[in-house]
Amino acid sequence: MSLLTLVGVEVGKIRRSKILLILAAAAVILWIPSILNAELNFGMQAEGISPENNFFIQGFMGMAWFMFPASMVVGTVLLSQTERANKGILKMLALPVSTARLCIAKFVVLLSLAATQILMMTGMYYISAVISSGTQDYSFVLPPLFVLREISLIFLSAIPMIAFFWMLSVCIQTPVFSIGIGLASIVPSVLLINTKVWFAYPMSYPLFVITSEYGKLAANLDTAQVELIPWIPVATLIAILCLGISCLRFGQAERR
Repeated sequence: MSLLTLVGVEVGKIRRSKILLILAAAAVILWIPSILNAELNFGMQAEGISPENNFFIQGFMGMAWFMFPASMVVGTVLLSQTERANKGILKMLALPVSTARLCIAKFVVLLSLAATQILMMTGMYYISAVISSGTQDYSFVLPPLFVLREISLIFLSAIPMIAFFWMLSVCIQTPVFSIGIGLASIVPSVLLINTKVWFAYPMSYPLFVITSEYGKLAANLDTAQVELIPWIPVATLIAILCLGISCLRFGQAERR
């Protein structure tokens, strides 16, 4: 069975789950405060950032720091539990397919869920921007190409973090512990982005990237900028290591 076929099977499974509903709910909740407090964006011009850019960045900073990582923690555990709930994992493991390929297929689906939620949040951004534009008599809508670039950076930077969350769900059988550790790991990211070793902590990547973009848009605000070295090598190593451990551990508990 090819990897593409396995991915198709996994996609069919999540259609019957509540994962997409949870991701959509998080996307809606994220932008409600931005609509209610749209007038506050006019008070940031002292930092040298336009109201529309501030509206976008502030919303996506909240997404990158907590809402998106937290959604991925919950989504990862739910994806893992779809098999364990009805012991479907035993049937999958009985197939003439390597456990590593099964693990990678699920990880690919997880990345697809991450991309889907980012697109949901982007759609909600445009809806929120249009609503706020009407209430404030000022256009908060940014060009699609600019928005696409920003959300692509967030997605790519989140891959090592998602690999870490997937490793947790594979290695820790108890959902409560897996979710608890995952959520707890998100909190320090807001502190670590201000240190020189931020690149060693994958949960800080999305927030660091969007914060650095904030510094580029705000003429009077100085923020640390992304340095590809040593970030890219370290991030690649973390992603490969976490995915490798996941492939080794996947299905071991069920085979006992």
